[in-house]
Amino acid sequence: MRKIIIAAAIMATSTSLAQKITYPTTPKDNTVDNYFGVEVADPYRWLENDTSAQTARWVEEENAVTMAYLNRLPQRQKLLKRLKEVANYEKVGTPFKRQGKWYFYKNDGLQNQSVLYVMDQLGGTPRVFLDPNKLSDDGTVALKGVYFSHQGHYAAYSISRSGSDWQEFYVLDTRTRRLLDDHVTWAKFSGAAWHGDGFYYSAYDSPEQGKEFSNVNEGHKIYFHRIGTPQSQDQLIYMNPAYPQRFYQAEVNKEETMMFLYESGAGAGNNLFVRDLRVPGSQLIQMTSDMDCTYGVAETVGDRIYILTNHQAPRSKLMVADLRSPGISQWKEVVGERDDAVIEDVTFIPGHIIITYSKDASTHAYLYSSEGVEQQEIRLPSVGSASFAGEKDQKECFYTFTSFTMPATIYQYDPDNGQSTCYAAPKVGFNLSGFVSEQVFFQSKDGTRVPMFLTYKKGMKRNGKNPVLVYGYGGFNIGLTPSFSAMRIPFLERGGIYVMVNLRGGNEYGEEWHLAGTKMRKQNVFDDFIAATEWLIANKYTNSQKVAIQGGSNGGLLVGACMAQRPDLFKVAIPQVGVMDMLRYHKFTIGWNWAPDYGTSDDSREMFEYLRSYSPLHNLRKGTAYPATLVTTADHDDRVVPAHSFKFAATLQECHAGDSPVLIRIDSKAGHGGGKPMSKVLEEQADIYGFIMHNLGMR
Repeated sequence: MRKIIIAAAIMATSTSLAQKITYPTTPKDNTVDNYFGVEVADPYRWLENDTSAQTARWVEEENAVTMAYLNRLPQRQKLLKRLKEVANYEKVGTPFKRQGKWYFYKNDGLQNQSVLYVMDQLGGTPRVFLDPNKLSDDGTVALKGVYFSHQGHYAAYSISRSGSDWQEFYVLDTRTRRLLDDHVTWAKFSGAAWHGDGFYYSAYDSPEQGKEFSNVNEGHKIYFHRIGTPQSQDQLIYMNPAYPQRFYQAEVNKEETMMFLYESGAGAGNNLFVRDLRVPGSQLIQMTSDMDCTYGVAETVGDRIYILTNHQAPRSKLMVADLRSPGISQWKEVVGERDDAVIEDVTFIPGHIIITYSKDASTHAYLYSSEGVEQQEIRLPSVGSASFAGEKDQKECFYTFTSFTMPATIYQYDPDNGQSTCYAAPKVGFNLSGFVSEQVFFQSKDGTRVPMFLTYKKGMKRNGKNPVLVYGYGGFNIGLTPSFSAMRIPFLERGGIYVMVNLRGGNEYGEEWHLAGTKMRKQNVFDDFIAATEWLIANKYTNSQKVAIQGGSNGGLLVGACMAQRPDLFKVAIPQVGVMDMLRYHKFTIGWNWAPDYGTSDDSREMFEYLRSYSPLHNLRKGTAYPATLVTTADHDDRVVPAHSFKFAATLQECHAGDSPVLIRIDSKAGHGGGKPMSKVLEEQADIYGFIMHNLGMR
């Protein structure tokens, strides 16, 4: 998600409630880009060079101002203490079985990273299998995934350092837990797909030194690594020089009879290929040719391939193909599309298929026969989100359930009697019964009916004075469903209302809902978010002086665009790791992959003008009073490079004419958010919520 000038230094000043802030001087240069004959200045282009000494000085100066402000917040230390208290409870993951043994993840409460445990039988005595907390002193090495060989002798695991998307693979002998010499580097967006005594993985060539976290990623390749050999001897399995800006990932079924290849990055979906591993020298066969649709292999049974797809079914359906004639024209329908819900996931268990649907942004689950006949609805605890885990040849089936007022709880499901039994429930140290959640619907600017969830303390009065935090995302076919976060508890305890809006651009109502928030219709997403806030004000939940907005990544773009378009409507804005420069986002790391949702400034004059019309960086206006703003980013974010936030913050400080603080918090040894250690999470949340609560007048 990202685009330069040094002519005159600027100095901006602002007042934060009771204290005057002097912002760092940010030099400008004379960089100007020409788009279809239109000149666009980019005076802070030099901030795109994230490894330069000049940028490093700017980061240090900005952080010094920001931390001086945050550390003076009267409730910041008390808030951090309370956050540690509410986060300090045991969190257990869904158990899964591999070659006769059971594994699960657990975090004792405040551990930086969750630990992987193993048991000889379900409910047995757990032993530590892999503790990522021992991979670094500060918890900044995170476990990305663990992949067991089908014979059970090996486990490949991938790590990331300091939050980067770059991955490294290591291999454990599962019988001795001895770390082998195998080591794979420069993998990205990859799992380990085992086949015999080795695994397939996806990687790029070694990047240019000093540009590991900013240069465009091109030439994704699939390799095969054989255990006991160096990476230099890994076999190149697949590459496509004709399309360097695409992703390629391999998958192998449990029986190791089929290898699947996914090709993505050139549309909203992917292409699917299959190879018969039983036939020596067999080639990949292309099954699909429409990358605007999604195709995911749910299971294989013999030569049958079950595929979840939205091809000619915007709300998705389950199809079956035959390995002997795998082309899409030969597929047959197993479970068709529904009018009232979108298929979220498919789980095969002995004799049955479990399908989870999203209905109005919450999960509903149904049990089907293996032939696709609906048998019964699976009763879930309440309105919320459920994720099932099972195997076609394993009697045990589990699901994890969560809601805004219920931490993730694991249930064991018995399809024979339709009963769910609690397997593991967290014991929290705070009273969740004092909070309630409701779903409401409102009309957006064009009349579209949009849902949102509100969570607050019982007894909340609609007097137009409540502090509100509105959260959204709205893009990339990603839907938001109810989930629990202990980080919200202090805000809720002090009378805050947490609001999650199900904006267009997500998948809450299928592909049509997604497309309604893309490219030349992206403004719909911002209109939905603005309309949600206006509805909350009109219905006496709050007023514009009590509204904070928050979002990350594509949601950071959302916050940046909305605060630029309606600075009068919000009191506080928290754009996190956001895509702020819509004219240059595609020129960094994997930004090109977002073009199906956004379009690019290179596409046409019309597309350029549309992007510029809402690009947060290009719509800040001098002399405007903006909301109190805390921009957040991190030095190792190679998904949405920090230059987006750097340039936006520098421009915001130049333009801002109000008394509210406009600051940027730049984390170190951190990335886009994934794998961040608990210690860093707590510090960041204390800063964010401290900033929100102080500027909303919460005491």
